[in-house]
Amino acid sequence: MLWFLKRLAVSALLVWLVASIVFLAIHLVPGDPAETLLSQGGVAPDPAIVEDLRRQLGLDRPVLAQYAHSLWGLLQGDLGVSMLDGSPVAREIGRRLPRTLELIGVAALISLLIGIPAGTFAAVRAGGWFDRIASGLSGFAQAVPVFVIGTLLVMVFAQQLRLVPAGGYIPFAQNPAQHLILLLMPAGTIAVGLAAIVFRVTRAAALEVMPQDFVRTAMAKGVTRRQVLTHHVVRNALMPVVTVVALHLGSLLGGTVLVEYVFNWPGLSGLLVGAVNARDYPIVVGVVLVISILFVGLNLAVDVLYAVLDPRVRRA
Repeated sequence: MLWFLKRLAVSALLVWLVASIVFLAIHLVPGDPAETLLSQGGVAPDPAIVEDLRRQLGLDRPVLAQYAHSLWGLLQGDLGVSMLDGSPVAREIGRRLPRTLELIGVAALISLLIGIPAGTFAAVRAGGWFDRIASGLSGFAQAVPVFVIGTLLVMVFAQQLRLVPAGGYIPFAQNPAQHLILLLMPAGTIAVGLAAIVFRVTRAAALEVMPQDFVRTAMAKGVTRRQVLTHHVVRNALMPVVTVVALHLGSLLGGTVLVEYVFNWPGLSGLLVGAVNARDYPIVVGVVLVISILFVGLNLAVDVLYAVLDPRVRRA
């Protein structure tokens, strides 16, 4: 329990540091948000109106006072309101976050279903034709930018073959089938690179596990090859795979901007980009904070999983 409390305290400290750095850094960006909001068509607004808006938004107070007010609100679960339309930040994030999580979750599932079996088979047939081809394809998939993959998928499956729409979003409750069809290409775009990573990590881990004594002992006892691979090789090779997937899922939370843009998927990344362009401080801080909490939470979950699988980790 003490080990878990230490990890939890470190996680809370990391979230606080991220929130503090983002809040202070965004206030160092040149320009006045109130003036930006009131500027239309390049015409400078009335200084009196700008000053009045700054008072309404609380921007006339010292930065440290704004920082303390923001932290107090965060401790109470209040992320503030948008400077653009006054809508609650938590409500807007809550509306878009499930879409990004769904996109990343489906991509992770696809990558695991492809990467783990392919990596295991490549390790068993190391040096064979499948291993060479799969390793080459995985290297190519990691090298190609995600927006190139997305564009190619749109050109082939949407424009040429006309099998799926080029992009868009329909709520699952409104039309489940159409929702899944629209989800397939953006999730597949993310899954290409992630599956390549899962493949390489699984292959390397399996090659390291197969020569171990417990694997040879199981085979000497007459255990079938499939059971050895399933219960011994794959099971022991999953720990590094879990780590890599968790870390990449955390980075994908804020890194799906191009995918959401290409496929017009209204997720969290698009909200963040729009808020940065509009200098909407509460939205930016709220989105980054939520992403940070999810990223730190994923790492904490991996640490707990490690401790369950290997009790020696608790004493580290």
